[in-house]
Amino acid sequence: MNHLDNLPIPPETVYTPDSELRHPWAFFRALARDFLASGEMAWVILVRNIKGKYRQTLLGFFWAFVPPIVTTLAFVLLESQQIISGKGVGIQYGAFVMVGSLLWQGFVDAVHSPLRMVNSSLSMLSAVRFPRETLILAGLGECLFNFAIRLVLLLFVFLYYGLPLSWSLALAPFAVLLLLIAGFVIGLALIPLGMLYHDVEMGLGIGISLWFFLTPVAYATPAEGLLAKVNAWNPVTPLLVTTRELITGTALSQSGSFALVAAASAVLFVAGLAVYRLSMPHIIKRAKV
Repeated sequence: MNHLDNLPIPPETVYTPDSELRHPWAFFRALARDFLASGEMAWVILVRNIKGKYRQTLLGFFWAFVPPIVTTLAFVLLESQQIISGKGVGIQYGAFVMVGSLLWQGFVDAVHSPLRMVNSSLSMLSAVRFPRETLILAGLGECLFNFAIRLVLLLFVFLYYGLPLSWSLALAPFAVLLLLIAGFVIGLALIPLGMLYHDVEMGLGIGISLWFFLTPVAYATPAEGLLAKVNAWNPVTPLLVTTRELITGTALSQSGSFALVAAASAVLFVAGLAVYRLSMPHIIKRAKV
């Protein structure tokens, strides 16, 4: 008997000219199935990416700490020279900025991750058939890993500034995850256009830099004025502010807005995965040309 007869039969795939959205229930069921089945391969890609990122560096994981440390030192220096004011933050200014910078860096990583993962995996996407949701799951895992590394800085904040341990700290991981998901929603939305025009990736850094100053990372949320109106419409504001308040044990000031943005982020994340799934065949076809 031929030994090939013992091999498992691969699942049948039927290609039709009809849009997958003509059968939405089947489409989202397949999306959920592939996303949940991507765990093992996502882990392999995650480990490969982490090793590749730090393999040829002298300082290794220290580079994960650099952005929040530099941001904190810069703003603490500005505050100490009374160039900016640290009034109204509720806790020591250094702790306030450090926690905000950690959360902001996690959000930025999540925004960049989808487009970066697809760009770096184009050759594999063209040569190997596997659930495309694997890249998104691996990217989310990498963002969580980077944030977990930076928890060392959070421990330093609690010890150095003597912040009390509050019951709200137990809810902080869920808030962090929602903040990352919000970043992924933006990153997923950028993939189709970003794969066509590299201007998107190059302009993203400029947009993120501007967004930083429009988000209360290093200052208390203003109560009035133009910046107050901008913060009110900034979807990252309630996520970042509430997560920081949960970590530091201060009173929640934007819990209603947080719930609204969190619910919207969860819905848009699923919608983003659907757009990603629909656009990937076209992206892969274009990459082969």
